Amino acid sequence: MSNLLGATQIRELATKLDLKPTKKLGQNFVVDANTCRKIVKLADIKSSDIALEIGPGLGSLTLALLEVSKEVIAIEIDSRLAQQLPITVATHGVDTKRLTVLTQDAMQVTRLDKEPDVLVANLPYNVSVPVLLNLLELFPSIKRGVVMVQSEVAERLVAKADSKEYGSPTVKGNWWADLTWAGGVSRSVFWPVPNVDSALVRFDRHAPIGSEAQRIKTFKVIDHAFAKRRKMMRSALSELFGGSAPAQEALIRAGIDPTIRGEALTVEQFGQIAQQLS
Repeated sequence: MSNLLGATQIRELATKLDLKPTKKLGQNFVVDANTCRKIVKLADIKSSDIALEIGPGLGSLTLALLEVSKEVIAIEIDSRLAQQLPITVATHGVDTKRLTVLTQDAMQVTRLDKEPDVLVANLPYNVSVPVLLNLLELFPSIKRGVVMVQSEVAERLVAKADSKEYGSPTVKGNWWADLTWAGGVSRSVFWPVPNVDSALVRFDRHAPIGSEAQRIKTFKVIDHAFAKRRKMMRSALSELFGGSAPAQEALIRAGIDPTIRGEALTVEQFGQIAQQLS
């Protein structure tokens, strides 16, 4: 088993690279090897898997992924970190042919040369939801994964209908996958220590609820419903359907109570409403 990075090695690497972790890039590096192995275990990674890692940073999680997966594709926005990663991997006795590093913004990646099977990511707090939804949409080969996000974001992603955390991220995520809470993460496993709590969310892909054209229409309905989440659906969707009366008729045709609020509806029900859009 290769040795993983500890807190001392991570600080040494940061000093070598003259790296001062920035809030803008959401740079909080995991310095605890046990946490890295736990994430890899929760993602249920097999020796035949190609793992996609977003934001590998200094490589703690990358090394844990390389212990078990066939290959790792790592997407890193910071060029200093991207250049250092293969060097770190090589010094830990791992064949760098099993690692592909892309110096890119995860939000801008639209294609990959290989099809990843599993996603593992320590996502920056400000972009965690868009990055996850983007990857689920663009890379259907990703069947499951574990993402580390801010606790509040995790609560939103795994929320059930009729709860205050339930909203657009949950419903959109459910179009492609089942999202489940996979445990909290102590602030002390990061350097620098963040001032927010983190948690792990596991996702397992299922067949999408409908076609891509249906998805676009459904997401439009979801956006309108949650833009005015305290309003009844007939008024939340009035703009979309050209008035409150047509919205009410469309909801009745879809089998939805027009006085219900968006937070009470499942993704399938939003899909039924979207089918009423011409």
